[in-house]
Amino acid sequence: MSVSRNLVRRGVLAAALVLVAAGCGQQGQSAAPSPARAVPVSGATPTTHTVGQPVNYDGGNAGLPAGVPVPPAGTDQLVTVLVAGPGSTSGSLQAWQRSGAGWTSALAPVQVRVGTQGVGQTREGMNRTPLGTFGLPSAFGRQANPGTRMPYRQIGASDWWVSDTNSAQYNTYQHCAPGTCPFDEGAGENLGRVGTSYDYAIVIGYNTAPVRRGAGSAFFVHVDAGIPSQGCVETPRNSVVALLKWLDPSRRPNITIGYR
Repeated sequence: MSVSRNLVRRGVLAAALVLVAAGCGQQGQSAAPSPARAVPVSGATPTTHTVGQPVNYDGGNAGLPAGVPVPPAGTDQLVTVLVAGPGSTSGSLQAWQRSGAGWTSALAPVQVRVGTQGVGQTREGMNRTPLGTFGLPSAFGRQANPGTRMPYRQIGASDWWVSDTNSAQYNTYQHCAPGTCPFDEGAGENLGRVGTSYDYAIVIGYNTAPVRRGAGSAFFVHVDAGIPSQGCVETPRNSVVALLKWLDPSRRPNITIGYR
């Protein structure tokens, strides 16, 4: 193992850069997505934070896979997505819960697809899944709430995720009828029209506090439609549903995406 890989595995970056201009669910639509357009990140280079001791130390990472850093303080549910290395486009997802004795598996590991450009530091216009630890604030889907305790929104044709880097609403959910939205709809993602990929999806709290225009948008864990990922984490439908039923916002769930 190289020194640089060891450093990454011991301290996964909590603020990496991610995703494509039109959102990672676009592959589920009948029309082909527009070619990704790389754009510069607004402002200075984002500050990164290494999640690990002693910052936010809250009981350690005993029981978690090797290389997974100490989760943020107060986290009692953790989802790990681990791949073999930066260029890998598939890996495994597993759910973990904290007890007095440490971390134990809550859901068995399942296979996932990640971005076609692997996992690592990225930006708008790249098909790369971000490296780091992020919150799981909410969920949505074309289908009705499957029984999750997470804030859940059933989506339709007037539901969007904004990827317009010129908009103040960049990387946020918005509701507006097609043709009336106050942002470039062509540079956004109409969530209700994506297809089966968004039957169920979990929002990953990447690039949210603060939002940096150009740093990436529309990053989710969602249903695998059998098409390569543009940056999201894709896993079988029943696995997304099981994850939704397990997640509990009172236990401050997080997701760590990193290397084995």
